[in-house]
Amino acid sequence: MSIPPGSTIGIVGGGQLGRMLSVAAAQLGYRCHIFDPHEHPCASEVAAEFTRAPFDDEHALRRFGDACDVVTYEFENLPVEPMRAVADKLRPGLTSLAIAQDRAEEKAFIEGTGARVAPWCAVESLEELDAAVAELGLPIVLKTRRYGYDGKGQAWIRAPGEAEAAWNSIGCQPAVAEAGVNFEAEFSVIVARSTDDEGVYWEPIENRHEGGILRRSTVPAGSVVAGCAEEAESAAITIAARLEHVGVLTVEFFATPHGPIVNEIAPRVHNSGHWTIEGSLTSQFEQHIRAICGLPLGARTRVVASVTMENLIGDEVHRWPELVAEQGAHVHIYGKGKARPGRKMGHVTRLGLADPV
Repeated sequence: MSIPPGSTIGIVGGGQLGRMLSVAAAQLGYRCHIFDPHEHPCASEVAAEFTRAPFDDEHALRRFGDACDVVTYEFENLPVEPMRAVADKLRPGLTSLAIAQDRAEEKAFIEGTGARVAPWCAVESLEELDAAVAELGLPIVLKTRRYGYDGKGQAWIRAPGEAEAAWNSIGCQPAVAEAGVNFEAEFSVIVARSTDDEGVYWEPIENRHEGGILRRSTVPAGSVVAGCAEEAESAAITIAARLEHVGVLTVEFFATPHGPIVNEIAPRVHNSGHWTIEGSLTSQFEQHIRAICGLPLGARTRVVASVTMENLIGDEVHRWPELVAEQGAHVHIYGKGKARPGRKMGHVTRLGLADPV
């Protein structure tokens, strides 16, 4: 049963993804209600309602859920147990949330779908890390099991004797140790899955990171990524189906000479999909709204020859005057207040204005 326009969509999280979801929802006639602990989350500026409360406040979540017709979330680092207060209305659902926020569970799940990940070990002590180094060899990337994002909670071990320093740098927390991957490119596949089990995907997006933060996304991807596309698209659709995920889900990959290796999943709209706002017949944000509301999914066709999305990080947002004067560029400023190093403040999408493809 579809949820009609005029209904209220609850969004847990008030960052830029919630902001862009709210804009897409308003275009289709929905009202959005933001739930976030911050005083002025940027998504609240474009939403009909805003509840300020901690993410673990079950009573506030229950009241919030009662005021909404469907509930979704814009990021995965949420406490699962309190979210059960809105579970009956929550899409994508708790399974995707729980698995994506624990890297060890995530990797085990991905392997269970038949997709490939880098060799890895779960570690809970320096002794276990030393054993992982012996088993996996070097280099190794050490990642906290929870709450890592944009390169946070990660440390590399590239030479013997560096394990203790890496372990200390992540706060001696439970982690996963992954063998370093000799990859040729990084890319993502964004999929959407409807309430009636229809699964669709956009073409692979080639991504470039700097300091663990996405710098630039490009479509169409280069030949190296194109060679991995079929297997990666199949893996992404399978992962979404096994999770019984409703909405948009992103799978990040490494392109290697032996095929695609899954890096991680994000059970939500994703930074690398921002190009779809201007570059696709249906944006990832509109598609997510369509999916969670039980509407038909939209076409994913790219409408120009090429698209490049560049993040505006920290003080780069102050370039906005030159960017808005640039022909063929679409500027998005998130309204997040003070610019800080490593903080995503906006993005600019450049369309290759050749014949549509």
